[in-house]
Amino acid sequence: MAVINRDPRTAEHGTRNDAVLAAVLFTAAACLALFTDEGRRPDTLGWALLLTAHVPIVWRRRHPLLVLALVVALVGPYHALDNNHAAPGPASYVALYTLAVTGRPLRTILTGVAVLTVSVSIMLTVDTHRAVELLRISGWVVAILFAGVDVRYYRQYVAAIVERAERAERTREEEARRRVAEERLRVARDLHDLLAHSITLIGVQTSVAAHVLTADPERLDRAAVAKALDDIAETCRSARGELRTTLEVLRGQDAPDARGPLPGLHGLPDLVEAARLAGARAELAVDAGDVPPAVGAAAYRIVQEALTNAVRHAGPEPSVRVEVRGERGALRLSVTDDGTGADGPRGTALDGTPGFGLVGMRERARSVGGTLDAGPRDGDTGGFEVTAVLPAPAEASRPGTAPPLTTVTPERPESDG
Repeated sequence: MAVINRDPRTAEHGTRNDAVLAAVLFTAAACLALFTDEGRRPDTLGWALLLTAHVPIVWRRRHPLLVLALVVALVGPYHALDNNHAAPGPASYVALYTLAVTGRPLRTILTGVAVLTVSVSIMLTVDTHRAVELLRISGWVVAILFAGVDVRYYRQYVAAIVERAERAERTREEEARRRVAEERLRVARDLHDLLAHSITLIGVQTSVAAHVLTADPERLDRAAVAKALDDIAETCRSARGELRTTLEVLRGQDAPDARGPLPGLHGLPDLVEAARLAGARAELAVDAGDVPPAVGAAAYRIVQEALTNAVRHAGPEPSVRVEVRGERGALRLSVTDDGTGADGPRGTALDGTPGFGLVGMRERARSVGGTLDAGPRDGDTGGFEVTAVLPAPAEASRPGTAPPLTTVTPERPESDG
């Protein structure tokens, strides 16, 4: 079956195999010439023509039409000399079959008709009875031609099946690579959002504790220091929990409790509270119903990164407003601040190198089919604004299921003098 399915022109060692085939065919032709129809046993010239007619078989795969023409050109004089007419039959049939299995059907049919016409014409000059006999057995020639055409179509069918299977396999591999790349990008965004947010808050809270310790050592506000340290510990616990969830996803654990629930709109008050602990005057307004988990997670991460940027870059005690509003078929959110950007432009790390915050927020929005814009606010107020539109079902526009407007203002310690 492998030989039948394979295109003869692409087979390995084709010339060597055809040389062996030519030797076998000549051996069969010699046996036919010696042991059948002894009255027409070939003479010296007949043996020479018979042997020469088998030589082109060696190159039948490369030049099937030329090989058939050479075989007919050599077998014609052989028959005209009234030698054994059965001896060159196998070589002629092999040449015909090769042409049929490698060439176009129309060319095969025309060539077969031409070969039969030439053969009958030659036999009519030798023996009319032999010519009639050749016409009678011409069915074998037709059968060989149609067998070759059928095998050719079968090979094309098998090749098409193999190509489709290979294309499907390539598609599966490309899809698997795409999914892996998307998962790596998602995990990278999660780690960036988590670590950047947590480390920023810890840095701010540590600065608060250090300021309290060094401001007036004789009148140490132990409650303020303890509060700052408690906030740091709480931030560390929250970051450790989210980091553990992300790492469990990377490990591929399938336990029911391996992956916690996705963050969503219900977690926005905690983000605003964390921004308050970092010294921002934060306001939160949410007016949206239930949204798909992916959309809620994207909104949560965008707000988280926007608040982190505000705390990091907007200067001391920035005023930040977070608005989330559900509309028909969309969830709109905005995060605005009035900061001066004293700590460097948005989207950069603390050392001034380009960061991934703004890029990550845009990728978050695109991952659910939404859009995001970020840039300085217009007018004289200054500050920075992040706006995003995320697709959501119509139920997201229903009011009444969201927390009311929440205004959170940082507590100011009483002045000592």
